[in-house]
Amino acid sequence: MNTLTKLKEKITLSNIFTGVLLVFVLAMLFSPDFKGMVTQNLMKIGLFQPKVPNGSSKDIAAGIDANENNEEILFKDPEGYVIELSDQKGKVVFMNFWATWCPPCIAEMPSINKLYSELKNNDEIEFMMVDVDNNRSKSEKFMEKRNFDLPIYTPASSIPSSYMSGAIPTTLVLNKYGKVVFKHEGMGDFSNAEFKDFLMKLTAE
Repeated sequence: MNTLTKLKEKITLSNIFTGVLLVFVLAMLFSPDFKGMVTQNLMKIGLFQPKVPNGSSKDIAAGIDANENNEEILFKDPEGYVIELSDQKGKVVFMNFWATWCPPCIAEMPSINKLYSELKNNDEIEFMMVDVDNNRSKSEKFMEKRNFDLPIYTPASSIPSSYMSGAIPTTLVLNKYGKVVFKHEGMGDFSNAEFKDFLMKLTAE
């Protein structure tokens, strides 16, 4: 039996499958972009849909005061100016805490970008993509590489644990009175019509 024949006997379908599986597992472990891409495909089949609050528009708009200590929360806006979160009262605020190395953040980002592209001209809705690493240069390169148009904010004060307890991504929606009416820890598909309608309902309150 020659060497080529022996080699063919060793290369079985089982070996090929095992090799492909090993490459897949390693890519999932060490490549945030690859893991994000896989998760994006799972979103496309209807997984990871955020649970939109039910009830009357009045009940939803009431919200909860997550900032119990009433401490002013500060951020740096896309131009680098320090702003107070309370200055956003009068608008519905979509706030997402994320990082460039976070696979679930990468996975949900296209859905947020789609939502933003549909609502960015609505003056009653403010989008705040908060980079928890506070590395504006890196996050801007991240957005540019993926052709995202999302506004980057960075923390300029401590963030209450009721807003973000350490899990990323975490997404909040604040109503026009600064009350938290939606909180979602983990990735979600925010491009669906139900979530967009939820935001629009809040602008009418």
